[in-house]
Amino acid sequence: MKAMREPMLGAMHTDDTYALDLRRQGDGLRATVTGERTLANTLAYWERIVAAVKAQRPRWLFLCDRLQGHELSIEAWRTLVERMTGQGLEGIRIAHVKPSGMDHLEYCEIFAREAGIDARAFGDAGVADRWLRYGVDDDVA
Repeated sequence: MKAMREPMLGAMHTDDTYALDLRRQGDGLRATVTGERTLANTLAYWERIVAAVKAQRPRWLFLCDRLQGHELSIEAWRTLVERMTGQGLEGIRIAHVKPSGMDHLEYCEIFAREAGIDARAFGDAGVADRWLRYGVDDDVA
């Protein structure tokens, strides 16, 4: 008898300016986004994530943001959070990882928390993964 594989969600979405790889992992979702960093792309990939969250009901989301280009403005991050508020992200823990550097991402974390979304911004995937699993930061443990 073959072992069952974790279900995959539409695996990969691509268009001319970004690609989103979204997979189920245990009781969570793991997403990687690549391509051009724009507010339109950011809103588009988050809308796809929200649809997956509604369909799959994960406990957590690990997002690795590998978009390239100029950083979104603080106001753009606020716009993103305003659009995502009330869409079903409030019930899950979200780790948003930007290996290339945080830039203004910490503002997104602040706005998300103000909106009741349990989200954290990370520059290191390992720290983000530990926070998702255990709820602690390296500097606290």
